[in-house]
Amino acid sequence: MTGIAAGTRYESLDAIRGVAVMGILAMNIAAFALPFPAYSNPAAGGPPAGLDLATWFFNFVLVDSKMRGMFSMLFGASTLLVIESAAGGGRSAAGAHYSRMVWLAIFGLVHFYLIWFGDILFLYAMCGLLIFLFRNLSAKALLIWSLPFFLIALALPGSLWTMLTLAEAGALPPEALAQMKQSLAQMNNDMGPGTPAYAKEIALYLGSYASIVGHRTGEMGGDPLFFLAMFSWETIGLMLIGMALFKSDMLTGGWEAARYRKWATACFLIGIPPLVGLALYQIDAGFSAVSVFGASIVGSIPFDTLMTVGWASLIMLLIKTAASAGTRARLAATGRMAFTNYLTTSIVMTTIFYGYGLGLFGSVGRAALYLFCFGMWAAMLLWSKPWLERYQYGPLEWLWRSLSRWQLQPMRKVAVAQ
Repeated sequence: MTGIAAGTRYESLDAIRGVAVMGILAMNIAAFALPFPAYSNPAAGGPPAGLDLATWFFNFVLVDSKMRGMFSMLFGASTLLVIESAAGGGRSAAGAHYSRMVWLAIFGLVHFYLIWFGDILFLYAMCGLLIFLFRNLSAKALLIWSLPFFLIALALPGSLWTMLTLAEAGALPPEALAQMKQSLAQMNNDMGPGTPAYAKEIALYLGSYASIVGHRTGEMGGDPLFFLAMFSWETIGLMLIGMALFKSDMLTGGWEAARYRKWATACFLIGIPPLVGLALYQIDAGFSAVSVFGASIVGSIPFDTLMTVGWASLIMLLIKTAASAGTRARLAATGRMAFTNYLTTSIVMTTIFYGYGLGLFGSVGRAALYLFCFGMWAAMLLWSKPWLERYQYGPLEWLWRSLSRWQLQPMRKVAVAQ
C-alpha cells in the first residue's frame, strides 16, 4: 500500500483505535487506583476477595497486555499511514516522521514526570525511530522481521525467570544461589504477596502533588529508560505486525467478514487455554513473585500476541457487520482523538485517585474500578464526535501536528458554501 493521498482517513482504522484507547484504560485502571504491585499481583495487598480475584483472572486471560498490544499495533499502522501520506503530499517522509517522534518523546516525558508514571508515549516514540527503517517492506517481510524482536523479548526476562525458579528450588551452585537468593528476596519485596511496598505506595500517592512529582523525578527518574530497555523488543514486534496488517488491508476493513471471523476464532482458540493455565499456575503458587513474573512477563507473550490479533479481528468484524453508522462514527472520532483521550484519561484518573484530588487511591476494589472505567469510556464517546464536528483535530493532536510541522495548523473547520 503506497502513494496514499495526504489527509487520507480510514474509518475502520480510526474506530478500532477508539476501541483500543478505551481498552487500554481497562488495563491501566488498576495502576491508576492501586499500588503498582497490584497491577500484576492481586495478592500484593493481601488475599484478594472472590470478585476481585475473578476480575484479575478475566483481565489476565482476556485484557491485560492485549489492549496495550493492540494500541502498539495500531501505532505501527498509523505511523505507516502518516509516512505514506507525507510522501503522497510531497513532503519529506523522514522529516515528517522523525519530527513527530521527537515531539512525542517530549510529550511522553512530560506525561511521566508531571502526570502519571505509566506513560507509553516515550516508549512508542523511541521504538518509532526504528520502525521507519521497515516502511518499504512487504507485509510478509514485516511479519518475518517481527519474530526476532519477540524472541529477544522472551529470552531476556526468560533467562532471569529460569534462574529465579532454580534459586527457589535450591538447584544452583552455592555462589550463584546466594546471589539469586538476594534477587529473589528483592522481587518478593517488590511484587510478592503481602508486599511491604503496598502500604508505602498508598502513603506516597495520597500525599501532595509536589511529593509525588519529587518521587518521579528522583527515585523513579530513570524509569523511562528502564521501561524502554524492558519493553522495546516486544513493542517493536507488535508495531511491525501492525504495519503488516495495515499493508494487507486487515486494519482498513478490506477483508471479507468470513476472514475476520476465521482469524478471531483461531486466535482465541489457540490463545485462551494456555493463558488460563498460566493464571491457574499463579493461583496455585500463591501468587509468588516468581510465578507472577514468569506468567506475566515471560510465558504469556506469544499468547498475548495471538489474542491481540484475535481482538483486532473480532473488533473489525463487529465494525464491519454489526456496528451502526452512528456507533462507527463515535468510535472513529474517539480514535481520531486517541492522543487527547489518552492523556486526558491520565489527568482525570490521577485527580480522582491521588491525594491532591479525591484521594481514593488504594480504597476501591479491583472489580469496582470498572465503574470509573465505564464513566471515562462514556465521556470519550460523548465528547470526541461533537468536538471533531467543529474542529479538524483534537486539542493535543493539533498541538502535536503544529509542533511537528513548526507551524500553527488550522484548527476550526471551514464551512463549505452550498
